[in-house]
Amino acid sequence: MKLIVQKFGGSSVRDAQRIQNVAGIIADTYRTGSNVIVVLSAQGDTTDDLIAKAKEINENPSKREMDMLLSTGEQISIALCAMALEKMGIPAVSLTAWQVGIQANRTYSNARIKKIDRERIQSELDRKKVVLVAGFQGVNRYGDVTTLGRGGSDTSAVALAAAFNADLCQIYTDVDGVYTTDPRIVQGALKLNEITYDEMLELASQGAQVLHNRSVELAKKYGVNMEVVSSLERKPGTKVKEVCKMEKNNIAGVAKDTSIARIALVGLEHSPGVAFKVFSLLGQARINVDTIIQSIGREEQKDISFTLSETSVSEAVKVLEENRESLRFDHITVDDKIAKVSIVGAGIMTTPGVAAKMFEALYDANINIQMINTSEIRVSVLIDQEDANRAVKAVHDRFFGGEE
Repeated sequence: MKLIVQKFGGSSVRDAQRIQNVAGIIADTYRTGSNVIVVLSAQGDTTDDLIAKAKEINENPSKREMDMLLSTGEQISIALCAMALEKMGIPAVSLTAWQVGIQANRTYSNARIKKIDRERIQSELDRKKVVLVAGFQGVNRYGDVTTLGRGGSDTSAVALAAAFNADLCQIYTDVDGVYTTDPRIVQGALKLNEITYDEMLELASQGAQVLHNRSVELAKKYGVNMEVVSSLERKPGTKVKEVCKMEKNNIAGVAKDTSIARIALVGLEHSPGVAFKVFSLLGQARINVDTIIQSIGREEQKDISFTLSETSVSEAVKVLEENRESLRFDHITVDDKIAKVSIVGAGIMTTPGVAAKMFEALYDANINIQMINTSEIRVSVLIDQEDANRAVKAVHDRFFGGEE
């Protein structure tokens, strides 16, 4: 018997009508004779609303209590969807991470799944029930709820698919697949029939919001058969897989990320080990950094600039300021009005001139590049945030052809 894991995002379950629609999709899958595990996100803007409620009480709540609060959104979704399925005559049960046994580490607000106990879910599947699991959450060794970070329900779904060796993991969204860029920004964006794990991982890491990057990491590691598909239209989506057919274009897509900031440490001592000290301290605080640039030394001093999530800025500045004496820098500057635009594709590393083509498109659009970062399948540039959408369109048009 086939096992299908289906994940539905917040927009797919935002109100009663959408929940009924989702229940219909689940019911159709169940009626094919397949076992079905469903992972749901919180409804619509529930998570944002809960964050706002927390801020009304405490401007700086602990991460533990925020996880306790935010995890309730998914619990509402799974209970309501189970009710909808019951009304349709489909046996269903809703389960939290604690009930399922999704064991995570103790990093509040950005936990990683360590292990999933199979017994409870398997026993419910054996009773021919649809199992609805609260996404975005796990339980640490102290019995506390920990959340997996924004977009973590994707990771919950893929982890369950891997744990149960599912035949397919479907990620349902309000778009009908993965596009060459955000179709809300560029009218001529093209839907991809398939994309490699590596390309999808880079796009997700560089700001494409279709899939959580950690879910793609897990899918690649365990060979999970993934498909991104629309919850609003019954049509084929985009398959995410190890190897894809050769395409005409050598890039898979263009992504942007405006949720970043740049920190510059100015006037650091120009001596061996300084960069190690800086990034070791940030690593110990579990702060991830991305693009790093170190200036040429001048008069026994140098500057180091790096980008990170804007949500980590205050904590990063605090860590660095607390260690000012040992790091010996003059001052810190922060710029949160920046954006990162990236091109991603397996063809980048083997095709000369791809980066130059991107830079030319930005030059023609009169967009200034502040920093550049590359990998084997990605070229990213840092630009002013106000230029982000214009940059995405200019670069996409150059590679995929825009409307005249």
